[in-house]
Amino acid sequence: MPVIPVIAVLLLLLAGCSGGGAADDGRITLRFQSLAWQEESVAVSKELVAEWNTAHPDIRVEYVQGSWDSVHDQLLTSFEGGEAPDIIHDASDDLADFAYGGYLADLTELLPGRLRSDIPARSWETVTFEDGIYGVPFLQEPRVLIADAELLDEAGVRVPTVERPWSWAEFRQVTKELSGPGRYGVAWPLKEPVSASLNLSLSTGGQLFHRGADGKVTVRFEAGDEVVPRTIHDQVNTDRSASATTLGSGGSDTLPGFFAGKYAMVPLGFSYRQQIEQQAPEGFDWRVLPAPAGEDGLIQGVSPQTLSVAAESPHKKEAAAFVDFLLRPHNMVRLALGDWMLPTGSAALRDPALRTREDGWAVGTALAGRLRSAPAQSVRGYPEWKDKVATPAFQEYYSGAIGLGELRERLEEDGNLVLDRYQR
Repeated sequence: MPVIPVIAVLLLLLAGCSGGGAADDGRITLRFQSLAWQEESVAVSKELVAEWNTAHPDIRVEYVQGSWDSVHDQLLTSFEGGEAPDIIHDASDDLADFAYGGYLADLTELLPGRLRSDIPARSWETVTFEDGIYGVPFLQEPRVLIADAELLDEAGVRVPTVERPWSWAEFRQVTKELSGPGRYGVAWPLKEPVSASLNLSLSTGGQLFHRGADGKVTVRFEAGDEVVPRTIHDQVNTDRSASATTLGSGGSDTLPGFFAGKYAMVPLGFSYRQQIEQQAPEGFDWRVLPAPAGEDGLIQGVSPQTLSVAAESPHKKEAAAFVDFLLRPHNMVRLALGDWMLPTGSAALRDPALRTREDGWAVGTALAGRLRSAPAQSVRGYPEWKDKVATPAFQEYYSGAIGLGELRERLEEDGNLVLDRYQR
């Protein structure tokens, strides 16, 4: 084989492995991996990339489609292989290992003051590890109850509001009253039970992860952590007011039964309203209600969607400028509407389009101030703890296969063994 073609092939392979760089004409090219998946959100993301490219001919952004289903493993592979995209779309509870591992750039000196001041401190906490900022939280969603309004009216139960929500005890009683022949008061879609259990438990004082003076995190399943799991367990196994068959389901899987009147309520992330609006039968009357509240009120944990910059990117300043462009208030509103989620930015949250009563937007924006950093945000080893320990333990507890004591034992003893490996 001639020498020149071999060299050309090698040069092409090297070019394909770079995360971003300067083209032959001097233009900088940045790769932006987006996890937008709904048709509206993908369209908005691509529109914003096109608008940036038109306004910045010397800094071209290439849109790369990623997937929530495999993002952690895919990013880890790309980081270790030196092929990471310059701008990375992820969720804040997935960042700790990447931040501590040196794969993400510290954005503290790269972000403009406008963006730093527009997003509240409670949101920045979700992306701050030690003294560095390793992502920009930009979209968030509370967990809410989606209810069949007709069934609520027929049962004559008190309808909760943000100002006067149900307690967890009242919620359990209401689901019993809404149950009847062929119908459950609630369907819990808990294929991924950990984040729902932990984040809703903030309202009852649950924390689960406790950081000591030495910085080490330990798992302690205390009284405040028990209320939400015990409520779900008792609805399924004692009251029979919650469907056991949906425990292994995703949120979308429960919608046909919800539309058919099999379930009076379904706890879901705020963004599921888009699917409900698109798929509900004509004339179906649904309502967005706040999740139950504990002694700490309507507080719940969230893991916002984030935008980060790869530590290996040769153009961090330009990548941060693109992030700032994406998250200008008007653009943040567009992204929120496309994903049917809430923006983190204070200016965007004031937009009238996000405060209408239609489709429950006003309920969501009223809850925005109650959202806090999810308990697991800064815990190294959380993905492994969740997958290998917590998910199977919660699934077995909710199905009635194990009791509360064994749930506690597995979360604490088995869980701390996993976390210890990351904290040595």
